[in-house]
Amino acid sequence: MKFLFSFALLCSFALLTIPVGTTAPAADWPQWRGPLRNGLSSETGLLKAWPEKGPAVTWSVANLGEGYGSPALKGDRIYVQGTSGTGSEAKSTVFCLNRADGKTIWSVAFGAKVDQDKGNGPRATPTLDGDRLYVLTENGDLACLREKDGSRIWGKNILKEFGGSNPKWLISESPLVDGNKLIVSPGGTNAGIVALDKMTGAEIWRTKELSDQTGYASCIIAEVGGVRTYINFTSTAAVGVRASDGKLMWRYANVANKVANCTTPIFADNKVFFSSAYGTGGALLNLTAQNGEVKAEEAYFTKEMQNHHGGMVLVDGYLYGFSNAILTCIEFSTGKVMWKDRSVGKGSIGYADGMLYLLGEKQLVGLAEANPKAYVEKGRFPINDRGWDSWAHPVIIGGKLYIRNQNELTCYDVKGK
Repeated sequence: MKFLFSFALLCSFALLTIPVGTTAPAADWPQWRGPLRNGLSSETGLLKAWPEKGPAVTWSVANLGEGYGSPALKGDRIYVQGTSGTGSEAKSTVFCLNRADGKTIWSVAFGAKVDQDKGNGPRATPTLDGDRLYVLTENGDLACLREKDGSRIWGKNILKEFGGSNPKWLISESPLVDGNKLIVSPGGTNAGIVALDKMTGAEIWRTKELSDQTGYASCIIAEVGGVRTYINFTSTAAVGVRASDGKLMWRYANVANKVANCTTPIFADNKVFFSSAYGTGGALLNLTAQNGEVKAEEAYFTKEMQNHHGGMVLVDGYLYGFSNAILTCIEFSTGKVMWKDRSVGKGSIGYADGMLYLLGEKQLVGLAEANPKAYVEKGRFPINDRGWDSWAHPVIIGGKLYIRNQNELTCYDVKGK
């Protein structure tokens, strides 16, 4: 039980190939794991190899307190969760930073900071939508804020309102916005997943057939045969619910472990891949739509991808992710192992411009080719040890690489020269 929990947070509609216009606008990174919640950046023209000491630092700040969440970026601003204050006055906080230099524009403290033996503070990434910002803390405090100044529009505690309980390693979900709905997973009785009106916070529906306690993942969206579906990883199963009314359409338990289900699933071509650690593995499910519902059937199960919470990326039909402490490439459609390498050690992953961006939890950042034939590393460098494992996912956008490491956020210039 050495490395436990996740970030959440999680999830999204992925795609089978990358270098086309199916990734979203290059300028912004508005939510967890990017525009499509799949860890893929549409950036091009980036460095294909790093200098010995790593790419140049554009700026670095060290005032974010504690936490594991990645940043969200829109326009000239960055939004990231952390903590402020000390002792009994410590609060879970969201910071708005200037994208050019990292200086704080505003910060808003709301909800108590929660301590945990694997790291204190929030785990989630803020979600940007229009002129609003949606933030969920480690204690289940959900708030809708104005993007410009952080002023509160509405808020509630999803655990209290829907009868959920905080899991051992704390709420790690990043809220999902879909149309007029805000989707979160309180894990209450008959309220495993709920849809709220994003403008008011009022309930739209709850999953009456789903009472699983929340896991450490976030919902993604899948469109299957005209049926819009929200997919998530609960404490006990992979699940799919109908977006229109929250009806539980399918449930698959084999890929869930009994400790912590964390990884954002990968959806592509009417298939979804789930993975968990603690000796479990990964499974590809075929999704089909019939009579207004989606059904799931196992295509294969593999022990070769036991991804804990560092995420996976799907590039040109190949899935890359850390299976425990070993970076692994498998063929998405078959589960065939293409290669394995210890790389930077167990960590998190992102993708941009033909390259894998790797953040090892023991403070080592790496760059490697997204190459299904072999592991080809093109650079690595160390970052500061802040006393906890480095678990936030890397963000690559606007020619920059953003690495969150507890109180630090550092912006690196990775634009090709």
